[in-house]
Amino acid sequence: MFQAFIDFLKDYGPLGLFVHSFLDAVIFPVPAFFLQVSLSIMNPTTALWLATVGYIACLIGTPVGYYLGKIMGKSVLYRFIKTEWIDAATSRFQKNGEAAILIGSFTPIPFKVFTILSGALNFPLWRLIGYAAIGRAVKFYAVGALFYFYGRAAESMVKDVSLYTFIICVPLIAIFLFVRSRIRKKKQLEQESDVQSADERQTVDERQQAPERQIAATELKNDISS
Repeated sequence: MFQAFIDFLKDYGPLGLFVHSFLDAVIFPVPAFFLQVSLSIMNPTTALWLATVGYIACLIGTPVGYYLGKIMGKSVLYRFIKTEWIDAATSRFQKNGEAAILIGSFTPIPFKVFTILSGALNFPLWRLIGYAAIGRAVKFYAVGALFYFYGRAAESMVKDVSLYTFIICVPLIAIFLFVRSRIRKKKQLEQESDVQSADERQTVDERQQAPERQIAATELKNDISS
């Protein structure tokens, strides 16, 4: 059934890829990668244009998948996606949602798993879109560039494109997240230090003002007595 639908979309070229990529980010279980490859083989000179069409459609579909997960929860995934894929994505999300989205862009796990999980687990939408923009750009344009520069010969290379991008990009993602975590921790420590210093200054001021208040209270008492 799914293959028949993909063949139907294939007849519409870039428009079919747009629809497929949009649905890929929402609920369709077959990644748009396969249609992108089929269309790129037919006309490699349009490979980068096809990558752009698929990329834009994916970003448009991302918030739709997000709100689907927010409304219906991740239970909707079990009707269309393999249970082990959902469990693996959920585990990654619970550890680090940002890394899960970036790395998930290069794995066989369908991308809609991450858009729907983001909504179901209340991950910030703007972060989902931002990280999806990075990860999906690499995936779409890696395929597009191969066909554009190598033509139909890229068909034998593209089978391993996910593996290559995974090997290259995951270490970079890990370094980026580590550096950002250290920067955030440093800023948090500086803020805590500033708050502590402010509290200490306030305590010192209160101690300095205490004798003055006591003298003023004594003078007021004497005035009342007289």
